[in-house]
Parts: sequence; C-alpha cells; structure tokens
Amino acid sequence: MSIAILPMSAEYGWNLTTVGLIQSSFFWGYLLTQVAGGIWADTLGGKAVLGFAVVWWSIATILTPVAAKLGLPFLLVVRAFMGVGEGVAMPAMNNMLSKWVPVSERSRSLALVYSGMYLGSVTGLAFSPYLIHTFGWPSVFFSFGSLGTVWFAAWLSKASNSPLEDPSLRPAEKKLILSSSLSKEPIKSIPWKLILSKRPVWALIVCHFCHNWGTFILLTWMPTYYHQVLKFNLSDSGLLCVVPWLTMAVSANLGGWIADSLVSKGYSVTTVRKIMQTIGFLGPAFFLTQLSHVDSPGMAVLCMSCSQGTDAFSQSGLYSNHQDIAPRYSGILLGLSNTAGVLAGVLGTAATGYILQHGSWDNVFEVSVGLYLVGTVVWNLFSTGEKILD
Repeated sequence: MSIAILPMSAEYGWNLTTVGLIQSSFFWGYLLTQVAGGIWADTLGGKAVLGFAVVWWSIATILTPVAAKLGLPFLLVVRAFMGVGEGVAMPAMNNMLSKWVPVSERSRSLALVYSGMYLGSVTGLAFSPYLIHTFGWPSVFFSFGSLGTVWFAAWLSKASNSPLEDPSLRPAEKKLILSSSLSKEPIKSIPWKLILSKRPVWALIVCHFCHNWGTFILLTWMPTYYHQVLKFNLSDSGLLCVVPWLTMAVSANLGGWIADSLVSKGYSVTTVRKIMQTIGFLGPAFFLTQLSHVDSPGMAVLCMSCSQGTDAFSQSGLYSNHQDIAPRYSGILLGLSNTAGVLAGVLGTAATGYILQHGSWDNVFEVSVGLYLVGTVVWNLFSTGEKILD
C-alpha cells in the first residue's frame, strides 16, 4: 500500500490527510486483535491461529482494489479487516517460539523469524513499481494476496504447535527442546491482575509504543518522503525503500547473534536486553536528527538505512523480553505491548499526514526522536530479563 498509494491518490484525488487516514485504517483492525490473538494462541496453539490469520488477511488484500473503486469508506473497512487478520500474527509466532526454541537461542531465533517481515517488505517494495507500471496498481494486491494460499498449504502440512505434536522430530532433538524451553502446556487461566501489577510489563508496553511510532511512520510514509522531498520517481522510490528494510533484515540477525553470544559468555539477560534496546532507540534517534542536515538524496537514504538498521536491534531487546519475563504468557504479553505499539501506528501515521499539511518533515522526525528518548529512559529504569511470572 505504501507504494500503491501514490498512483491511487493521483487517480482518486486524495490529499495527504486522506492518505494518512487510509494508511492508518489498517491499524484500526490490527489494534483490535492483539490481546485476543495472544489469548487464542496461548490457549488454542499458534498453528491454527496463524494459519487462519494468513487466509483472512490474504482475502482482504485481494479485495482492496474492489473496495477502492466502490469508495473511500469501503476501502477503509477492507484495510481495517486486513489489520484484524495480521493482528494475531506476532502473538501466535511468539507463542510457538516459546515452545520450540531453547533460551540460549532466543534472540537469534526471534531475529531470524522477524527478519522475514523485513524481507517481505523488501520483496513488496522491489516488485510493486514493476507490477504497477506493467499491469496497473490493482495487480499489487491481487498478486501478493494470492501468495497467502501457497503459504497456507505448506503451513498445514509442515507446522506443529510444539515439539510434542511433531511426529517427524527425532527423539534426541525433542528431548533437548523440551528440557530447555520454558513454555510447554497451553494455559487454562490468565492472571490479569498479577500481569498488570508488574513494572517490567508496563516498561514493555510504554517502550513498544515509543518504538513503533517511529517504525510505522517510516514503513508507511517512506515512499512518499522519497517522492516528495528527494524527488524520486515511483520506481526509484520503491527500489530505494528496499535498502533500509534489507539493512534491518541483516542487522536484526547480527543483533540476535551478538545478544546470544553475550548471554552465553555470562552477561545477565537483563544487561543484554538493556544494551540491545538502547541501541534500538538511540541509533534511530541520532540518524533521524541528521536528515535535516543532509544535502543529497544518497545521504538521506544512508541515514534512513542506518536508522532502520539500528532499530532492528530491538528484536534482541524488547521483542525478546516477553519470553524472558513470562514464557507461559508470552503471546498474551506481546498482545498487550503490541496493542500500545499499534496505537502508536494509528496515531503516528494519521498525525503525519496532518503534520505535513501544516508543518514539515523535520517536525515529523522530531516527534519520533522525542519518543525514542523517552523509551530509552523508561527501558533502562524499569525493564528486566528475569522471569517474573510463572
């Protein structure tokens, strides 16, 4: 959508405020299913929840061009429906990782899985301009939406909720995983009062908000920034947007390797999580402040790439922390914190359109930098890597 919105807004005559509304409508639905997705994953298992979600959002993707032709209200509803499906994905993934991955491999596994999202962005941004120029903007939604059915067929036949349910797993490997992973059986009741009484839980929630404000603005508005400020055409905007996301995929895995290496060398999990997340906050804050000082498109892309690259260290910071502090409730906990993160996406993407009509891109980046700094303080004061919930 971040690429297709350019020809769509030209065709339908949308202003920047309307574009911001469309970009944020995805997050309306995404916000609704964060906690619910965590509950479903932790009680029903991640396989069914994630499989159903992919089918749901693939259908919504395919229906997007139809909805746009019917009118703006229909498009907003379909985008929100897509968000409903995608909202359960991260809680379901977190639930499965907590069952499948030993603690000593947690950062690397999470970074590897989440880097798939970055590579998905790379693929979408790289191919969308070609599809738009060759077949028209609706082809983007038809082609990518159809890929979900291919994935679903493989998922049904290959995935298992836990090592206990996988008939193809070697006994030795099953024994290794079960002896070193902390989350095993589905939960039967959720101690909401206990969960919400813990300061590290609130540190996760606040920091997820601060982190996602900047991340989602770059995700949804980056092609527009390249097109308006740097004067790139549609193809250039798409291809150059690939660079920051490719950087994220690489640095997320690098950060995961560094984090697990530090843990294996005897550093406490708390220290490692604080180091990685501090990089994930202060790195983007620094490079976004440099954007107002650069005088060439190449340097602007470099700053964006460095900002996103250091942001990816968050995969070994706050995104790994849910499994640290509450392995049995990791899906629910991610749902809680990501609700705050999605709220940042809703407010941030919509507010960016408003800010750009009344201010400048510098104002947009200043808000993100301020929140990154707040997140740094809160994380270092209140987070922990120790288990606080059994």
